[in-house]
Amino acid sequence: MTVHMKKPLAVVAHDASAAAHPGSARSTTNAATAPTTTPRNPSAVAGNRNRTGIPAHAGANRGNGADGHGAIASTATVANKTGKTMMTVSQLAMLTVVAVASLRSLPAMADYGLASILLYLIPAVVFLVPTALVAAELATGWKGGVYVWVREAFGNRIGFLAIWLQWIQNVVWYPIQIAFIAVSLSYVFGMGGLGNNGVYVAAVIIVLYWASTMVALRGGNLFAKVGAISGLIGTLFPALLLIVFGIIWLAIGKPVQTSLHASALLPPWTGIASIVLIVSNVLAYAGMEVNAVHANDLEHPGRQFPRAIALATALILLVLVLPTLAIAFAVPHRELGLIDGINLAFREFFDHFGMGWGTPVISLLIALGAFASVVAWIAGPSRGLLAAARTGLMPPALQKRNAHDVQEGILIPQGIIVTVLALLFVLIPNGNTAFATLVDMATALYLVMYMLMFAAAIRLRDTHPEVRRTYRVPAIRLVAGVGFVASAAAFVLTFVRPAGFTGLDSVSYAILVAVVVLVLGLPPLVLYGMRKPGWDLRSDAERNTDTYDVLVNPEY
Repeated sequence: MTVHMKKPLAVVAHDASAAAHPGSARSTTNAATAPTTTPRNPSAVAGNRNRTGIPAHAGANRGNGADGHGAIASTATVANKTGKTMMTVSQLAMLTVVAVASLRSLPAMADYGLASILLYLIPAVVFLVPTALVAAELATGWKGGVYVWVREAFGNRIGFLAIWLQWIQNVVWYPIQIAFIAVSLSYVFGMGGLGNNGVYVAAVIIVLYWASTMVALRGGNLFAKVGAISGLIGTLFPALLLIVFGIIWLAIGKPVQTSLHASALLPPWTGIASIVLIVSNVLAYAGMEVNAVHANDLEHPGRQFPRAIALATALILLVLVLPTLAIAFAVPHRELGLIDGINLAFREFFDHFGMGWGTPVISLLIALGAFASVVAWIAGPSRGLLAAARTGLMPPALQKRNAHDVQEGILIPQGIIVTVLALLFVLIPNGNTAFATLVDMATALYLVMYMLMFAAAIRLRDTHPEVRRTYRVPAIRLVAGVGFVASAAAFVLTFVRPAGFTGLDSVSYAILVAVVVLVLGLPPLVLYGMRKPGWDLRSDAERNTDTYDVLVNPEY
């Protein structure tokens, strides 16, 4: 099973904290702001103090620490002339690497050998970089994350759809992550083959998810305290270890399981299905929009942010490419798979060097790190959705909070969805296909949100040119256009079954992905059409909040 740690280190710590503290929301689902049109000038606001709204908090995002600046950034910052603590280019780059880099796509890409370099590079250029740049402009102009960005461009209905998609794709992510935990645990006990048993994987997903939900429903931020170290143990340490093993493997002249000829740099073409796994790389890069808010923490955003993104992109590629090549060098292609590729690679290395005990140890560390991320993320995403829902977008039953102020009205239905998705591992005989199906579902949902974000950036340039953005994307129509087209192309590819997968034919695979995407993606549009005045549960103070608070630079 591949590691889907797209929320490591400081990210996890902040997420659990955000879930436990009002005004913060995990991921880019920052506390949402009530529907409004951005005022075009300060004087317009002076006479418009009583429009509905709730505060937006720009500091709440996936990459932040509890202080809103991120665990990494908070350790070594500089101060500008006004005394404000600022971030450096290298700090923002490292924070971005921590928030985005994951091991999820390594085994799938390792099957391509040297060609994986190009397959990582293409999505980085056409998706990763445009996402980071566009999100930076939006985050330095408006608070509140994707809900506010899209709402200000296209209205409340589409804004609600965007925040819903960001939440629901995380719901699909949970069984992916816990399935990995299940497979890693099977290696801990020397029973790696058990990871291919769909009943076992589904059972572990259901048990661990509901156990995590019970912890989350009790409130508190226990896992915020251990999330950062768990991310290090479960993601970056294994990645570095794979790199070291790969170098040693080549240095001592061991047999290499992939071609090292220059011709191998180009991926083989055997039809569209042969490159469908590139789509998984898009999801591997997802999350760049989260740290965009930190462009405000640079002394010279216009010059420094592009440098930070360039450095972060290079580092992310190294973190992804080098471990992928290490796996390709040591693990025979016939043994590579989405289910346990990482574990097989470590077993190959450890067994060769006479360190068989290392496989269960590293598998346990990865599993623990992954489980900590699941617990830390259980409540966070839904808090952002709840903030939008409280403006009257969801029924009161779904807005219900328990005695610990945790949104049980969303967490319980969330758990039911995860349980149903877990059954895919039972219904689809091939575990790789079940995993790929879930990845495609999550990717398709997330890509629609990204298309809305890119389109919003272009529209807001036209409709609100007066809003000051601390960072402005050069040639935004080109940059956002490339990101939109790349997202749309990847969205189409999510409905194509990857080559070599069994258990479902191509048509059934496409239908299954389409049905789930529609079932999970349409509810916000239905709810918006059904909304009633009684669904608005905000307090009078929230209703009377100055709507100008959605702007990062209201004084301009």
